[in-house]
Amino acid sequence: MTMLGRAAGRHLYALAHNRDPRPVVVGRAVARSVRQCALGRSGKTPEDVDAVLVSLVDRVTRRMRIAGRVGRTVVLRLRFGDFSRATRSHTLPQPIAHTRRFCSPLAGCCLVAMPEIERRGLTLVGVAVANLEDDSALQILLPLDRFSGSDLDVALDEVRRRSDRRR
Repeated sequence: MTMLGRAAGRHLYALAHNRDPRPVVVGRAVARSVRQCALGRSGKTPEDVDAVLVSLVDRVTRRMRIAGRVGRTVVLRLRFGDFSRATRSHTLPQPIAHTRRFCSPLAGCCLVAMPEIERRGLTLVGVAVANLEDDSALQILLPLDRFSGSDLDVALDEVRRRSDRRR
């Protein structure tokens, strides 16, 4: 107890004996959006990995847009052929839900990991977006570049919505 202090020691002792006065909160979702894809044991070219990555980012960002959410941190999860794992993340200055804007930092993370991928093989790629917020309280940014990314996402979402209605 002297190392932690009297209050922390008592609290840890109570937790170790299954006594926790804190209320249980049910139904609270973790604030992140995740997609992953198993690749199998065969060798993958950088183009194959890139195609899977873009597909995963597209699915995650589409779900975010439908839910009215935006995120700031994009996470790349890799599982190698020897079942070891690596995680790389990148935090953006503003929260977004644009596919193209998330693909750029992920491609950079994947490029850095490519020597390991080629050496050890790759069996799984995952994409997660964290630091999610509602998109209603967003600061609107001026489109200073001609490729803002949102026009393409809006068009693709509309095409998918129409095709889902026809089924």
